[in-house]
Amino acid sequence: MTAPATDTPASLWRNARFRRFWAGQSISEFGDRITELALPLIAVTALGASANQVAWLTALIWTPNLLGIFLGAWVDRRVHKRRLMVLADLVRGAVLISLPVAYLLDAVSLGQLYAVALLTGAAAVLFSTAYPPFFVQLVPRSSYVEANSKLSTSRSVSYVVGPAVGGGLVQALTAPVAVVVDALSYLASAFLIGRIPLGEHRADTGGTAVPSLLRRAGEGLAFVGRHPVLRAGLGCAATVNFFTFVAGSGLMVLFASRVLGLSAGVIGLAMGIGSTGALLGAVIAPRVSRRIGVGRSIVVGAVLFPAPIAIAACAGGPLWARAGALAAARFLSGVGVMLFDVNLNSLQTSVIPDGMRSRVAGAYSTLNYGIRPVGALVGGLLATVFDLRTALLVGAVGGALSLLWLLSSPIPRIHSLAADDVATARGDGEPSRTG
Repeated sequence: MTAPATDTPASLWRNARFRRFWAGQSISEFGDRITELALPLIAVTALGASANQVAWLTALIWTPNLLGIFLGAWVDRRVHKRRLMVLADLVRGAVLISLPVAYLLDAVSLGQLYAVALLTGAAAVLFSTAYPPFFVQLVPRSSYVEANSKLSTSRSVSYVVGPAVGGGLVQALTAPVAVVVDALSYLASAFLIGRIPLGEHRADTGGTAVPSLLRRAGEGLAFVGRHPVLRAGLGCAATVNFFTFVAGSGLMVLFASRVLGLSAGVIGLAMGIGSTGALLGAVIAPRVSRRIGVGRSIVVGAVLFPAPIAIAACAGGPLWARAGALAAARFLSGVGVMLFDVNLNSLQTSVIPDGMRSRVAGAYSTLNYGIRPVGALVGGLLATVFDLRTALLVGAVGGALSLLWLLSSPIPRIHSLAADDVATARGDGEPSRTG
């Protein structure tokens, strides 16, 4: 069952169940920023890992997403999605706590780091495929945008504040011990989610035999392919992700250092200031969607997310101009990605039937996140064959062209998440199924 809609959405500040979930997610987001810094530092400083070995560490975190389509098909048949989310948090906490234990025993190895990356990545996919059915029972349809805005705001704040806090903890405690904070954050998230009262129901099969895992996975992918909103949204998101990973943060830092001649301190300051754009974007996303419509907000975000990379790529002149261009590019991209994510996630949630939510999430995970490592490899190839500036410009232009997926779809015509509005934009004359 989907949480009922109301004509005037009640503020989620008064929704105790959502506040508890939001608190758990906010805590774990801050913990994640510490681990994102600590894992590569353990590999480089404690184990002397090469650049290629660090790249593999990153790749292994994303690799489980390739199996998301099958995991989503399996999750859709489970009744207790909340339990799966709690299990995913407990697994991540237990896996991460193994690092400081091994460190104290002087037994940390590169193989253990790879295993931690792979297992935490797999648990993250389990959490993300169980999350959509849980979300629609927790949040009324009329509050989807507000809920996604609040969750994205916490994530944005973690990116602004988290690296500084994480750096201080790593310096004070050493990287392996600092990981304890992230492990504890997952335990806190599991505790808070586990205490949310929520009735869960098995998907209705109409008395028919349950199809095989492979068939259910195929049904999820086929449903996305047939649905004009989901198909365009996935095509656009995958294209944006591919090209923004072509111009990934690693290449941007390298470009800022070697081509723009900025010091590490200036780069960190510029990117920290620029990160406030994502915070602003998350906060204003509901207001923008009310003003220009959900669909047009997605269109604006699809262009504003990748295009500002070109500002940094074309930077030159005095130090303040080079550093300012880097900060401006990150700021505008941050605003764009939040306009895109908050509104697209909310729209997709409103059009997916309850019995398909985890399967669709799995299909999205496989295609949308599975393309990221490919983009990173292409970006490295372009930077090697041509130069860093070329790789960044390709990322900016190619990412902005993701707009073409949206222009030929019903998405720009969708003003609100009301079922009638979505149905009219699709041209099918009937409200889309959400239950």
